[in-house]
Amino acid sequence: MTTVEHTIELPEPSEHLVAHREALAEGRLTFQRCSRCRNAWLPPRDHCPRCLSAEWSWEDASGRAKVVSWVVYHRSYHPAFADRIPYNVVVVELEEGPRMISNVVGIEGAEGLAIDAPLEVCFEREGDVPVARFRLVR
Repeated sequence: MTTVEHTIELPEPSEHLVAHREALAEGRLTFQRCSRCRNAWLPPRDHCPRCLSAEWSWEDASGRAKVVSWVVYHRSYHPAFADRIPYNVVVVELEEGPRMISNVVGIEGAEGLAIDAPLEVCFEREGDVPVARFRLVR
C-alpha cells in the first residue's frame, strides 16, 4: 500500500516575507510599523496599508495577544488538513496592535476560546516554513 502525502503549493515569498520567516525561525515574531502614521501591520508588505507610505521599520512583538474571533473547521477542504479535524483558525490581536490569522494549539477545537482570551505566541514549523501559533494563557 502506498502512502500519498498531500502538500499545499506555496507561492514564492516576497523579500519581506522571507525576513519575517527568518525572524520566526529565530523565535521572534516581527511586524512592520509605519514611520509616518505609526500604523502596525501583518502580513508583511511594501507599503503601509493605511497611508501607503513606503517608510516603515520592523519591530519585535512581545508575544502577548488576545483572541478577536475564531472558527472551528469540522470538514477538510484540502486533503493536507484532513488529519487535523477539528481545528481552529483564530484572528488574534498582538499587544502592539497588528492582527493576524493563526491557530491556538493545545486545545481541542474551540475549548477555552473566548473573545479577549489572553494568548502567548509559540513557534512551530509546517514542513520547512516557520509559523507563529498561540497558546491560551491560563
